[in-house]
Amino acid sequence: MLLKIVYLLTCRMLGLAFLAFLAFLAFQGDRAKDAELLVLRHENAVLRRNAGRVRYEPGDRVWFAALARLLPRRCWTGIFPVTPATLLAWHRKLAGSQYDTSRRRKPGRPPTAAGISRLVVRLARENPLWGHRRIQGELAKLGIAVAPSTVWEILRAASIDPAPRRSGPTWRQFLHAQAAGILAVDFLHVDTVLLRRLYVLVFIEHGTRRMHLGGVTAHPTGDWTVQQARNLALTLGERFESIRFLIRDRGSNFTASFDAIFQATGTRILRTAVRAPRMNAICERHIGTLRRELLDRVLILGEAHLRAVLAEYQMHFNTARPHQGIAQRVPDGEHDGGHLAVAALDRGPIHRKPVLGGLINEYSRAA
Repeated sequence: MLLKIVYLLTCRMLGLAFLAFLAFLAFQGDRAKDAELLVLRHENAVLRRNAGRVRYEPGDRVWFAALARLLPRRCWTGIFPVTPATLLAWHRKLAGSQYDTSRRRKPGRPPTAAGISRLVVRLARENPLWGHRRIQGELAKLGIAVAPSTVWEILRAASIDPAPRRSGPTWRQFLHAQAAGILAVDFLHVDTVLLRRLYVLVFIEHGTRRMHLGGVTAHPTGDWTVQQARNLALTLGERFESIRFLIRDRGSNFTASFDAIFQATGTRILRTAVRAPRMNAICERHIGTLRRELLDRVLILGEAHLRAVLAEYQMHFNTARPHQGIAQRVPDGEHDGGHLAVAALDRGPIHRKPVLGGLINEYSRAA
């Protein structure tokens, strides 16, 4: 609207200026001829300024439009370098410029919100079998309207295959999904001060990293191992029935009777290959932790001493020691996911509790 008013005022002012100019001319000729001369002169100036194709600037258009009011319509064809249709087109463009919003937006479709893009990538990574249409349906259920093609582009930009048949889960994802029902068992040996070799049977749950001490003996026979399996079944109670896989080696200590105790509840026995400790990696790593943190730093006097030391370490392992495999949580302890402010350390001191004669320390916040 403002441009239109300026345009009309300019036309009126130019018309009045030309009328005053023509009034002071020495020779009062025909007004139409004088206007014609002015038009032709300005046209020549425009042609000199533009070599080749003539391009009229906004000022030129205003000039021609103002002079058009002073010329008879029958003279327009031979005088004006533009047609009336061109003048009307200029006017339409001028009127439409006040509604033009092209400078206030970028060309093309508006970009997808960053939060939606992050959610699409998250759904794709957490659900490897979902394709772009399945993800788009999940977003629609959440009240987010996104086209399937948009989901496709987001997944391609994140280097994720948007096709519905992507590859299956990774080994990490597979093991985490199966860990809740996996139990591993293995023997370790300990040499006493008098060079007597003792054997320890250790169980560990993959899902919770909970350690179970089977027993200590100098003669790990098959019958003794079977009895330790029965003791474990009594200790676990109902949780014993949730075990779906038992990982063990091919040692002669693990007899058919030992396997039958677990198979009675539907547990599948997985035997590792010969000299392949990585097939029972979690249990092997647990035995390594036992040696590094305890057995390599204590002189064992006898079987009773070893039982007492292992029992105390088992309590520490299950109730106070964080584990990387379960996001630094404690198997049997309550994990406080909150963060303690640095300023609060002065108000509430950190208590130390020695374990195994100060060999290991446990820390906790003051109540």
